[in-house]
Amino acid sequence: MSQKLFNKNEVKRLSTNSYVKTVSEKGITYTDEFKRLFIAEYETGMLPRQIFEVCGFDVEILGMDRVHSAAKRWRSAYRRVGLVGLQDTRKGNSGRPSESELSLEEKYARLEAQNNLLKAENELLKKLEMAERRMRKKSK
Repeated sequence: MSQKLFNKNEVKRLSTNSYVKTVSEKGITYTDEFKRLFIAEYETGMLPRQIFEVCGFDVEILGMDRVHSAAKRWRSAYRRVGLVGLQDTRKGNSGRPSESELSLEEKYARLEAQNNLLKAENELLKKLEMAERRMRKKSK
């Protein structure tokens, strides 16, 4: 996250941009459409600053650090998994965890699932160990 905080006027100005999903004094969330557009324009040879400016962003307000870090993050995600990597997959598209308290049944179900996962993991490790032993015996 950038060190630069937005003032009220900057927040208001940024929120009018159609490529902004949400904006607060601490950060900005861009639309998935903007991220796809950014990658497409970047691949044609445009620089990150130019893309932001063409899309109506005031780079002086955003700050070049924020522009470069967003560009780096999106290019990396695109290289790893393609367009799917650019989508905002957070539940409700916010980074905050849900604040609802779990019931006893939900806690029990979660612990039971975790226990089953650990059992399966142990079984897999045992099978791998046995396979390793067989390979060592064959090589001798």
